Amino acid sequence: MSAENVSQVFPAEVLARLCEAVEIDPTLVVEDFADPRVREALSRAEILITGWGCPTLDVSALDAAPKLRAVLHAAGSVKSFTTPAVWERGLVVSSAAGANALPVAEYTLAMILLAGKDLFAHRDRLRAERAFPYGEIVAGIGNFGRRIGIVGASRIGRRLIELLRPFDLEVSLADPYVDEAGAALLGVSLLPLDELLRTSDIVSIHAPQTPETRHLIGRRELALMPAGSVLINTARGSLLDHDALIDELRTERISAILDVTDPEPLPVGSPLFDLPNAFITPHLAGSQGNEVARLGLTVVEEVERLLAGRDLAHRIDHAELGRAA
Repeated sequence: MSAENVSQVFPAEVLARLCEAVEIDPTLVVEDFADPRVREALSRAEILITGWGCPTLDVSALDAAPKLRAVLHAAGSVKSFTTPAVWERGLVVSSAAGANALPVAEYTLAMILLAGKDLFAHRDRLRAERAFPYGEIVAGIGNFGRRIGIVGASRIGRRLIELLRPFDLEVSLADPYVDEAGAALLGVSLLPLDELLRTSDIVSIHAPQTPETRHLIGRRELALMPAGSVLINTARGSLLDHDALIDELRTERISAILDVTDPEPLPVGSPLFDLPNAFITPHLAGSQGNEVARLGLTVVEEVERLLAGRDLAHRIDHAELGRAA
C-alpha cells in the first residue's frame, strides 16, 4: 500500500495485535514489487496485506511469492490491483469493503433525514433573510412516511437498509439481482427502477460501477422523479449523467446531494458548485479520520480467522466480482 496510509490504517494498538498474530516487518511497505528487498520478502510471504496504492499483482509479482496463500485488502474494491493470475492460483482474497460500507451508509442515512426536513434549503433561506417563522409548522417537510428508494443492494445499500429500519419510512429497492424473496428478507418492497424513481421522495444510488451501470440515471430517468424529490449519490460519479443532472437542477424541480462526481474532482467552473439545489461534498462518505482504523482491524480479524482455520468473514467470490463495486 502507499506508505503514508500505514499509520492510519494500522494505528499502534491495531498494529500490535497484528504483530502478535504473524511475523511481519512493519517497516517494509511495498510500493513496487520489483524492488530487490521486496522480492526477497515475497519469497517467504504467506499472507499479503494490501491497501490503497497497492501495485498490480501480476504474474511476475506472484511468481516471486511461491508460498503466498492469501491477499487481505485493508480497503474496499480489489479490482484495481488483482489480475486473472490471482484467481487462477486459487489465492484466498478478502476485503474490508464491508467495514468501509458502514460510514458510507451512515453518511447516507444522515443525508436522507436532513433532506426529509429540507434542511439545506431552509438553512439558505435563513442565511439570506435573517428571519424565519419560528413556532409555525412548516408544510411539506418531515420524515414520517417519507418514501425512500434504494438503487442497488450492494454492501452499502444493504447496510443502509438496516440503518433505516428504526425510522417511519417506506423503503423500496431496485436491483436486477434481487428477487421478491430476497427483498422480503431485507424488509423492503422490490420495484423496477422506473417505478422506484416515479414513486420515491428520496432516491439513493448504491449500484456498483460497471460498463452496464454507466449513466444508469440519465435524462430520461431524472425526468421520472417527482417534483420536490432528492437524488443522493455516494456510489460512483459515472452512474449519473451529470450534464443531464445539471439541466434538471436548473429547472429547480429536484435537488441533489453528491459525494461523488464525474469527473472527480469537479472542474472549477462546474455549475454544481453554485446551483442552490445541489449539495456537494468532496468524497467524504467513505472511511475518514478515525474510521480508517476499522479497515486495519478488519484485516487483523481476518488474519486471526485464517490462522485458526476458520472461514473468512469477508472473502471475495471471484464469480461475483464482475457485478460488485
